[in-house]
Amino acid sequence: MNHQLRFGLIGCGRIAPRHAQSISELEPSRLVAVADVISSRAERYAKEHNAQAYTDYRQMLERRDLDVVTICTPSGLHAPMAIDAMQAGKHVIVEKPMALKLEDADRMIATAKQTGVKLCVVLQNRYNPPMRDLRRVVDESKLGKLLLGNATVRWYRPQEYYEDGWHGTWAMDGGALMNQSIHHIDALQWLMGDVATVFAHTTTLAHKMQAEDIGVAVLQFKNGALGTIEGSTVTFPENLEGSVALFGERGSVKVGGTALNRKVLWKIEGELEHENVLLRRDEVDPPSVYGLSHKTVIADMIEAIQQDRQPRTDGVVARKSVALVLAMYESARTGCRVEMDDGIWNGTK
Repeated sequence: MNHQLRFGLIGCGRIAPRHAQSISELEPSRLVAVADVISSRAERYAKEHNAQAYTDYRQMLERRDLDVVTICTPSGLHAPMAIDAMQAGKHVIVEKPMALKLEDADRMIATAKQTGVKLCVVLQNRYNPPMRDLRRVVDESKLGKLLLGNATVRWYRPQEYYEDGWHGTWAMDGGALMNQSIHHIDALQWLMGDVATVFAHTTTLAHKMQAEDIGVAVLQFKNGALGTIEGSTVTFPENLEGSVALFGERGSVKVGGTALNRKVLWKIEGELEHENVLLRRDEVDPPSVYGLSHKTVIADMIEAIQQDRQPRTDGVVARKSVALVLAMYESARTGCRVEMDDGIWNGTK
Protein backbone atom coordinates (compact mmCIF):
# COMPACT_ATOMS: atom_id res chain seq x y z
CA MET A 1 0.00 0.00 0.00
CA ASN A 2 1.62 3.24 -1.19
CA HIS A 3 -1.27 5.71 -1.11
CA GLN A 4 -1.73 8.27 1.62
CA LEU A 5 -3.75 6.96 4.54
CA ARG A 6 -6.79 9.06 5.39
CA PHE A 7 -7.65 9.37 9.06
CA GLY A 8 -10.80 10.15 10.98
CA LEU A 9 -10.71 11.35 14.60
CA ILE A 10 -13.50 10.60 17.08
CA GLY A 11 -13.52 12.78 20.20
CA CYS A 12 -11.98 16.26 20.19
CA GLY A 13 -11.08 16.54 23.88
CA ARG A 14 -7.83 16.81 25.84
CA ILE A 15 -5.83 14.05 24.14
CA ALA A 16 -7.06 14.72 20.60
CA PRO A 17 -4.38 17.35 19.77
CA ARG A 18 -1.67 14.70 20.21
CA HIS A 19 -3.35 12.53 17.59
CA ALA A 20 -4.19 15.33 15.18
CA GLN A 21 -0.69 16.81 15.30
CA SER A 22 0.96 13.41 14.89
CA ILE A 23 -1.20 12.57 11.88
CA SER A 24 -0.43 15.92 10.27
CA GLU A 25 3.34 15.45 10.79
CA LEU A 26 3.49 11.97 9.26
CA GLU A 27 3.84 12.16 5.50
CA PRO A 28 1.80 9.03 4.62
CA SER A 29 -1.25 10.27 6.56
CA ARG A 30 -3.85 13.02 6.44
CA LEU A 31 -6.70 13.93 8.77
CA VAL A 32 -9.84 14.24 6.63
CA ALA A 33 -12.68 13.96 9.17
CA VAL A 34 -13.37 14.67 12.84
CA ALA A 35 -16.36 13.83 15.02
CA ASP A 36 -17.50 15.13 18.39
CA VAL A 37 -20.91 15.40 20.04
CA ILE A 38 -20.08 19.05 20.76
CA SER A 39 -20.39 20.61 17.32
CA SER A 40 -18.22 23.64 18.10
CA ARG A 41 -15.26 21.41 19.01
CA ALA A 42 -15.66 19.31 15.88
CA GLU A 43 -15.92 22.40 13.70
CA ARG A 44 -12.83 23.98 15.29
CA TYR A 45 -10.74 20.87 14.64
CA ALA A 46 -12.10 20.55 11.13
CA LYS A 47 -11.15 24.15 10.35
CA GLU A 48 -7.64 23.73 11.78
CA HIS A 49 -6.95 20.60 9.74
CA ASN A 50 -8.96 21.26 6.59
CA ALA A 51 -11.21 18.32 7.43
CA GLN A 52 -14.95 17.69 7.56
CA ALA A 53 -16.80 17.89 10.88
CA TYR A 54 -19.43 15.46 12.17
CA THR A 55 -21.47 15.29 15.35
CA ASP A 56 -22.38 11.64 14.73
CA TYR A 57 -19.35 9.41 14.31
CA ARG A 58 -21.46 6.78 12.54
CA GLN A 59 -22.01 9.17 9.65
CA MET A 60 -18.26 9.68 9.46
CA LEU A 61 -17.74 5.91 9.26
CA GLU A 62 -19.89 5.79 6.12
CA ARG A 63 -17.14 7.57 4.19
CA ARG A 64 -15.47 5.28 1.68
CA ASP A 65 -12.32 7.39 1.61
CA LEU A 66 -11.57 6.76 5.31
CA ASP A 67 -8.80 4.24 6.06
CA VAL A 68 -8.04 4.65 9.77
CA VAL A 69 -10.06 5.88 12.73
CA THR A 70 -8.44 7.10 15.94
CA ILE A 71 -10.64 7.11 19.04
CA CYS A 72 -10.09 9.70 21.80
CA THR A 73 -13.39 9.47 23.69
CA PRO A 74 -14.12 8.50 27.33
CA SER A 75 -12.92 4.97 28.05
CA GLY A 76 -16.39 3.46 28.35
CA LEU A 77 -17.05 4.36 24.70
CA HIS A 78 -13.87 2.82 23.31
CA ALA A 79 -15.22 -0.66 22.70
CA PRO A 80 -18.52 0.13 20.93
CA MET A 81 -16.93 2.82 18.78
CA ALA A 82 -13.95 0.66 17.86
CA ILE A 83 -16.20 -2.25 16.94
CA ASP A 84 -18.43 -0.01 14.82
CA ALA A 85 -15.36 1.34 13.01
CA MET A 86 -13.84 -2.08 12.39
CA GLN A 87 -17.15 -3.45 11.13
CA ALA A 88 -17.19 -0.51 8.72
CA GLY A 89 -13.83 -1.72 7.39
CA LYS A 90 -11.65 0.88 9.09
CA HIS A 91 -8.37 0.26 10.88
CA VAL A 92 -8.57 1.51 14.48
CA ILE A 93 -6.24 3.29 16.91
CA VAL A 94 -7.81 3.61 20.34
CA GLU A 95 -6.62 5.40 23.46
CA LYS A 96 -5.88 3.52 26.69
CA PRO A 97 -7.43 1.58 28.29
CA MET A 98 -8.80 -0.31 25.30
CA ALA A 99 -11.94 -1.22 27.28
CA LEU A 100 -13.28 -1.34 30.82
CA LYS A 101 -14.55 -4.92 30.66
CA LEU A 102 -12.75 -8.04 29.51
CA GLU A 103 -15.68 -9.15 27.39
CA ASP A 104 -15.51 -5.84 25.52
CA ALA A 105 -11.76 -6.17 25.00
CA ASP A 106 -12.30 -9.70 23.68
CA ARG A 107 -15.03 -8.49 21.32
CA MET A 108 -12.66 -5.86 19.96
CA ILE A 109 -9.91 -8.43 19.37
CA ALA A 110 -12.36 -10.84 17.74
CA THR A 111 -13.80 -8.12 15.49
CA ALA A 112 -10.34 -7.14 14.28
CA LYS A 113 -9.65 -10.76 13.41
CA GLN A 114 -13.00 -11.30 11.71
CA THR A 115 -12.84 -8.14 9.61
CA GLY A 116 -9.14 -8.32 8.79
CA VAL A 117 -8.39 -4.77 9.93
CA LYS A 118 -5.69 -3.64 12.35
CA LEU A 119 -6.38 -2.70 15.97
CA CYS A 120 -3.80 -0.58 17.80
CA VAL A 121 -3.98 0.62 21.41
CA VAL A 122 -2.09 3.74 22.46
CA LEU A 123 0.57 2.63 24.95
CA GLN A 124 2.95 5.36 23.90
CA ASN A 125 5.34 5.24 26.84
CA ARG A 126 6.73 1.91 25.63
CA TYR A 127 8.40 3.92 22.85
CA ASN A 128 10.16 6.46 25.08
CA PRO A 129 13.97 6.15 24.74
CA PRO A 130 14.53 5.29 28.45
CA MET A 131 11.83 2.62 28.26
CA ARG A 132 13.37 1.16 25.12
CA ASP A 133 16.72 1.05 26.91
CA LEU A 134 15.10 -0.67 29.89
CA ARG A 135 13.44 -3.23 27.63
CA ARG A 136 16.83 -3.89 26.02
CA VAL A 137 18.64 -4.54 29.31
CA VAL A 138 15.85 -6.92 30.35
CA ASP A 139 15.99 -8.77 27.02
CA GLU A 140 19.78 -9.03 27.27
CA SER A 141 19.56 -10.23 30.89
CA LYS A 142 21.78 -7.34 32.00
CA LEU A 143 19.94 -7.19 35.34
CA GLY A 144 20.32 -10.90 35.94
CA LYS A 145 17.43 -12.67 37.59
CA LEU A 146 14.59 -10.21 38.20
CA LEU A 147 13.73 -10.05 41.91
CA LEU A 148 11.40 -7.09 42.47
CA GLY A 149 9.38 -4.69 40.36
CA ASN A 150 7.47 -1.56 41.28
CA ALA A 151 5.05 0.82 39.60
CA THR A 152 4.25 4.05 41.43
CA VAL A 153 1.81 6.77 40.42
CA ARG A 154 1.48 9.53 42.99
CA TRP A 155 -0.57 12.13 41.17
CA TYR A 156 -3.13 14.75 42.14
CA ARG A 157 -6.51 15.55 40.69
CA PRO A 158 -8.81 18.21 42.17
CA GLN A 159 -12.47 17.43 42.84
CA GLU A 160 -13.44 19.45 39.77
CA TYR A 161 -11.72 16.86 37.57
CA TYR A 162 -14.33 14.31 38.62
CA GLU A 163 -17.32 16.56 38.01
CA ASP A 164 -17.39 16.38 34.21
CA GLY A 165 -19.88 13.53 34.12
CA TRP A 166 -17.52 10.68 33.27
CA HIS A 167 -14.17 10.81 35.09
CA GLY A 168 -14.16 8.52 38.11
CA THR A 169 -17.32 6.65 37.10
CA TRP A 170 -17.39 2.88 36.70
CA ALA A 171 -19.28 3.07 33.42
CA MET A 172 -16.93 5.46 31.65
CA ASP A 173 -13.58 5.59 33.40
CA GLY A 174 -12.62 3.65 36.52
CA GLY A 175 -10.29 5.24 39.05
CA ALA A 176 -6.64 5.88 39.78
CA LEU A 177 -5.61 2.38 38.69
CA MET A 178 -7.53 2.09 35.41
CA ASN A 179 -7.09 5.68 34.27
CA GLN A 180 -3.98 7.30 35.70
CA SER A 181 -1.85 4.19 36.40
CA ILE A 182 -2.60 2.03 33.37
CA HIS A 183 0.59 3.02 31.48
CA HIS A 184 2.81 2.22 34.45
CA ILE A 185 0.99 -1.05 35.12
CA ASP A 186 1.38 -1.97 31.45
CA ALA A 187 5.10 -1.18 31.63
CA LEU A 188 5.60 -3.23 34.78
CA GLN A 189 4.07 -6.43 33.40
CA TRP A 190 5.71 -5.83 29.99
CA LEU A 191 9.13 -5.74 31.65
CA MET A 192 8.73 -8.20 34.52
CA GLY A 193 6.71 -10.86 32.70
CA ASP A 194 3.41 -12.58 33.37
CA VAL A 195 1.72 -12.15 36.73
CA ALA A 196 0.77 -15.25 38.75
CA THR A 197 -1.18 -13.75 41.68
CA VAL A 198 -2.59 -10.39 42.77
CA PHE A 199 -3.70 -9.09 46.17
CA ALA A 200 -5.02 -5.53 46.30
CA HIS A 201 -6.76 -2.88 48.34
CA THR A 202 -8.60 0.13 46.93
CA THR A 203 -10.41 3.00 48.59
CA THR A 204 -11.80 6.47 47.98
CA LEU A 205 -10.66 8.97 50.57
CA ALA A 206 -10.11 12.42 49.06
CA HIS A 207 -12.79 12.75 46.39
CA LYS A 208 -16.49 12.31 45.81
CA MET A 209 -16.49 9.74 43.02
CA GLN A 210 -17.62 6.18 42.29
CA ALA A 211 -14.24 4.57 41.67
CA GLU A 212 -11.03 4.56 43.72
CA ASP A 213 -8.61 7.43 44.26
CA ILE A 214 -6.09 5.10 45.95
CA GLY A 215 -5.13 1.56 44.93
CA VAL A 216 -2.26 -0.63 46.12
CA ALA A 217 -1.38 -4.18 45.17
CA VAL A 218 1.18 -6.90 45.78
CA LEU A 219 2.02 -9.13 42.81
CA GLN A 220 3.81 -12.41 42.40
CA PHE A 221 5.18 -12.95 38.93
CA LYS A 222 5.47 -16.32 37.21
CA ASN A 223 9.26 -16.06 37.36
CA GLY A 224 9.07 -15.93 41.18
CA ALA A 225 9.75 -12.21 41.54
CA LEU A 226 7.51 -10.01 43.63
CA GLY A 227 6.06 -6.65 42.72
CA THR A 228 4.11 -3.72 44.08
CA ILE A 229 1.75 -1.22 42.52
CA GLU A 230 0.69 2.06 44.08
CA GLY A 231 -1.64 4.39 42.21
CA SER A 232 -3.45 7.46 43.51
CA THR A 233 -4.78 10.92 42.70
CA VAL A 234 -4.49 12.29 46.25
CA THR A 235 -1.00 13.80 46.46
CA PHE A 236 -2.03 17.42 47.02
CA PRO A 237 -1.18 19.86 45.53
CA GLU A 238 0.47 18.36 42.42
CA ASN A 239 1.75 15.24 40.69
CA LEU A 240 4.74 13.93 42.64
CA GLU A 241 5.89 10.74 40.92
CA GLY A 242 5.13 8.36 38.11
CA SER A 243 7.76 5.65 37.86
CA VAL A 244 8.63 2.04 37.12
CA ALA A 245 11.55 0.37 38.92
CA LEU A 246 13.18 -3.04 38.43
CA PHE A 247 15.66 -4.71 40.76
CA GLY A 248 17.68 -7.72 39.70
CA GLU A 249 20.70 -9.74 40.79
CA ARG A 250 23.09 -7.49 38.84
CA GLY A 251 21.30 -4.18 38.52
CA SER A 252 18.79 -1.64 39.76
CA VAL A 253 16.98 0.74 37.41
CA LYS A 254 14.18 3.25 37.71
CA VAL A 255 12.50 5.29 35.00
CA GLY A 256 10.39 8.27 36.03
CA GLY A 257 9.92 11.85 34.92
CA THR A 258 6.67 13.37 33.79
CA ALA A 259 5.86 10.51 31.43
CA LEU A 260 8.34 7.65 31.97
CA ASN A 261 10.88 9.70 30.06
CA ARG A 262 13.81 10.04 32.47
CA LYS A 263 16.36 7.61 33.91
CA VAL A 264 16.19 8.27 37.63
CA LEU A 265 18.34 5.30 38.71
CA TRP A 266 20.54 3.24 36.38
CA LYS A 267 23.11 1.03 38.10
CA ILE A 268 24.04 -2.14 36.23
CA GLU A 269 27.02 -4.35 36.93
CA GLY A 270 29.72 -3.82 34.33
CA GLU A 271 28.25 -0.58 32.98
CA LEU A 272 29.11 3.01 33.79
CA GLU A 273 26.63 4.52 36.17
CA HIS A 274 24.23 6.96 34.56
CA GLU A 275 23.96 9.88 36.93
CA ASN A 276 20.70 11.77 37.15
CA VAL A 277 21.73 15.09 35.62
CA LEU A 278 19.76 17.91 37.19
CA LEU A 279 18.48 20.28 34.52
CA ARG A 280 15.60 22.69 34.38
CA ARG A 281 12.35 20.76 34.41
CA ASP A 282 11.21 22.00 31.01
CA GLU A 283 14.49 20.82 29.50
CA VAL A 284 14.05 17.28 30.80
CA ASP A 285 10.35 16.50 30.88
CA PRO A 286 7.63 16.76 28.24
CA PRO A 287 4.94 19.34 28.96
CA SER A 288 2.36 16.81 30.13
CA VAL A 289 1.89 13.22 31.32
CA TYR A 290 0.92 12.27 27.76
CA GLY A 291 4.59 12.35 26.78
CA LEU A 292 5.92 12.72 23.25
CA SER A 293 5.50 9.28 21.69
CA HIS A 294 1.98 9.35 20.21
CA LYS A 295 3.57 10.05 16.85
CA THR A 296 5.61 6.86 17.14
CA VAL A 297 2.50 4.81 17.92
CA ILE A 298 0.70 6.17 14.87
CA ALA A 299 3.80 5.71 12.70
CA ASP A 300 3.94 2.06 13.78
CA MET A 301 0.27 1.64 12.86
CA ILE A 302 0.89 3.12 9.41
CA GLU A 303 3.81 0.75 8.90
CA ALA A 304 1.73 -2.20 10.14
CA ILE A 305 -0.93 -1.43 7.54
CA GLN A 306 1.64 -1.00 4.78
CA GLN A 307 3.47 -4.22 5.70
CA ASP A 308 0.33 -6.16 6.66
CA ARG A 309 1.59 -7.05 10.14
CA GLN A 310 0.18 -6.53 13.61
CA PRO A 311 0.83 -3.22 15.37
CA ARG A 312 3.32 -3.60 18.21
CA THR A 313 0.65 -2.62 20.75
CA ASP A 314 -2.30 -4.53 19.36
CA GLY A 315 -5.41 -5.64 21.25
CA VAL A 316 -3.89 -8.85 22.58
CA VAL A 317 -0.96 -6.91 24.06
CA ALA A 318 -3.15 -4.19 25.54
CA ARG A 319 -5.64 -6.62 27.07
CA LYS A 320 -3.07 -7.74 29.65
CA SER A 321 -2.95 -4.44 31.52
CA VAL A 322 -6.75 -4.18 31.52
CA ALA A 323 -7.00 -7.72 32.89
CA LEU A 324 -4.43 -6.95 35.58
CA VAL A 325 -6.31 -3.86 36.77
CA LEU A 326 -9.60 -5.77 36.78
CA ALA A 327 -7.93 -8.54 38.80
CA MET A 328 -6.89 -5.87 41.33
CA TYR A 329 -10.46 -4.62 41.50
CA GLU A 330 -11.69 -8.17 42.05
CA SER A 331 -9.17 -8.78 44.81
CA ALA A 332 -10.12 -5.53 46.53
CA ARG A 333 -13.81 -6.40 46.25
CA THR A 334 -13.49 -9.91 47.65
CA GLY A 335 -10.56 -9.43 50.03
CA CYS A 336 -8.95 -12.48 48.43
CA ARG A 337 -5.89 -13.16 46.35
CA VAL A 338 -6.66 -13.51 42.65
CA GLU A 339 -4.94 -16.22 40.62
CA MET A 340 -3.86 -15.40 37.07
CA ASP A 341 -3.70 -17.96 34.27
CA ASP A 342 -0.51 -17.53 32.21
CA GLY A 343 -0.51 -13.87 33.14
CA ILE A 344 -4.13 -13.41 32.11
CA TRP A 345 -7.24 -13.02 34.24
CA ASN A 346 -10.46 -13.87 32.46
CA GLY A 347 -12.89 -12.66 35.10
CA THR A 348 -14.83 -14.44 37.77
CA LYS A 349 -15.58 -18.07 37.07
